[in-house]
Amino acid sequence: MWRAARRLVSAVGAGGEGSAARSLFSAVSQVRSPRRCLRPKNVSSPRPLIGLRGKAVWPGNGERTFLRKVNIAAMPEINTDDLDEQQVQLLAEMCIVIDENDNRIGADTKKNCHLNENIEKGLLHRAFSVFLFNSENKLLLQQRSDAKITFPDCFTNTCCSHPLSTPLELEENKAIGVRRAAQRRLQAELGIPLEQVTPEEIFYLTRIHYKARSNGIWGEHEIDYILFVQKNVMLNPDPNEIKSYCYVTQEELKELLEKASQNEIKITPWFKLIAETFLFKWWDNLDHLKKFVDHTKIHRM
Repeated sequence: MWRAARRLVSAVGAGGEGSAARSLFSAVSQVRSPRRCLRPKNVSSPRPLIGLRGKAVWPGNGERTFLRKVNIAAMPEINTDDLDEQQVQLLAEMCIVIDENDNRIGADTKKNCHLNENIEKGLLHRAFSVFLFNSENKLLLQQRSDAKITFPDCFTNTCCSHPLSTPLELEENKAIGVRRAAQRRLQAELGIPLEQVTPEEIFYLTRIHYKARSNGIWGEHEIDYILFVQKNVMLNPDPNEIKSYCYVTQEELKELLEKASQNEIKITPWFKLIAETFLFKWWDNLDHLKKFVDHTKIHRM
């Protein structure tokens, strides 16, 4: 029956009869295998399904694919009218959805991945944090712009973002996809030319898993790849991303952390966790970082 329905789809083409045939094929396919899904034309969907290959699958163009469900019953609708237009556009980017062991299980929008309502149901995505040091071993910090949707106006490490569910950034061998994403965002946020920091110059150290609320609506739940760069670079920051930036010594960073503890300034929760746990030890050994490499353990913080 399933083969007959498929032949019927091929025979009648894309017209109205084809739509009916595809609907029949969809019904037969669901009986044959609940993991298969036919996407008939002209059927709208409020949000993408999650494909095994890490891409969003939108019902509506007649393509059949295998799916794996992410355990979120329904994504909430959030009004973004009061948010920065440029930052809202970025909410449509497709992040990489993972399980607690960093195994890729699908993809979802940046918006859905950063809603506390979904985070509390377990939605977890892949991210990275870059720590860039100059030739004087000073660390480049940024202050996130007031336009940022999560943790605006907070001081943090050089660059923090997400690899996207695209072929180049999904590649997992030696975390090359994450390192490509870091190169992309170093240019987008800080204006660092692509040729000045290549993926090969980005050193992958380890991973941390953390969760934090920014406000009542937005938050973070990430497995964060810790990436180090040691290089002098040219900077031309995007003011929509970065409010200010500076290079700091260890002592200057300790002073900044003390100010944050007194609520004189704000810092991001992931930066606070990393600084209090690992950063100064790594910083003391910038020429010997290989002894701290751990690609097997995920530090739960």
